[in-house]
Amino acid sequence: MDDEMLETFPQHTCTWLKGTLTLYKYQNYWTTKHFLEGGILAQQNFKAEPTDIFLCSCPKTGTTWLKALAFAIVTRNKFNKSTTPLLTSSPHDCVPFIEKSFFIDGNKPKDSNFPLVATHLPYLSLPESVISSNCKIVYIYRNTKDAIVSHYHFLRKAFEVSQEDAPFDMAFDEFCQGISAYGPYWDHILGYWKAKLERPENVLILKYEDMKSDIITYVKKLAEFMGYPFSIEEDKKGVVDDIIKLCSFENLCNLDVNKTGRSKFCSEVENRLFLRKAKDGDWEKYFTDEMKEKIDKLMDEKLSGTGLVLK
Repeated sequence: MDDEMLETFPQHTCTWLKGTLTLYKYQNYWTTKHFLEGGILAQQNFKAEPTDIFLCSCPKTGTTWLKALAFAIVTRNKFNKSTTPLLTSSPHDCVPFIEKSFFIDGNKPKDSNFPLVATHLPYLSLPESVISSNCKIVYIYRNTKDAIVSHYHFLRKAFEVSQEDAPFDMAFDEFCQGISAYGPYWDHILGYWKAKLERPENVLILKYEDMKSDIITYVKKLAEFMGYPFSIEEDKKGVVDDIIKLCSFENLCNLDVNKTGRSKFCSEVENRLFLRKAKDGDWEKYFTDEMKEKIDKLMDEKLSGTGLVLK
């Protein structure tokens, strides 16, 4: 994409990051130049197949964990807990993003024998073939306050801006204005929520906090939905438990591959930044009472009538 075309899009430079990040608005969502280019190329060129399984999310809402779990489930008959590529590759390299991995950086087209693909694209911006092929979509979302804090720290560390130099209140205000990666966050969630109403058999929506509180149930639910259910024998042998342990935050963040190096999908960001705390309630260290009241009121207004709870 040439600079002349880029200038036709609304843009915003994040002041709290000392001007190091500029976001561009396309089809009512914000993203970086590189991901904008990749998203448009994916819309134009990606051909989904009915057997594909799309893992969808807004950034910093459980993407890495969902990728690891889905990959471990789908490949469990090909690899065991000691040979799985998750031990030596980032989950982001195991399950590529369509807006990053297929049409830019000289990467090859999707492997038709491997069903998993991922995206941060909003539902209404997915390639047309994703909808027309009737492939399955798994969407994960998270408590808004923790999503804001995780988003803040990820970008701050990625652009090497200290916490002292990056005021959290400024990042919070931008988020509330809908200016965040692939945001507005509430629109992103609403798009997939509406898709679930329209095509309930093809869309599974998972809440990060619910998964953490009852991981066994949700791993089985995820496997069933994707078409890779666990057998009674596998359950008895502890296959489900093995996958949960393999993909746990504690295990993933202690693997060398996730402590050092960079993934192919996002070579500008160190792998360690994709796994921070995975802790519920971390937002309480950063939010004032006024912030809490503001974001709760905003999310109540935006998600009114959906039954979705993000507090």
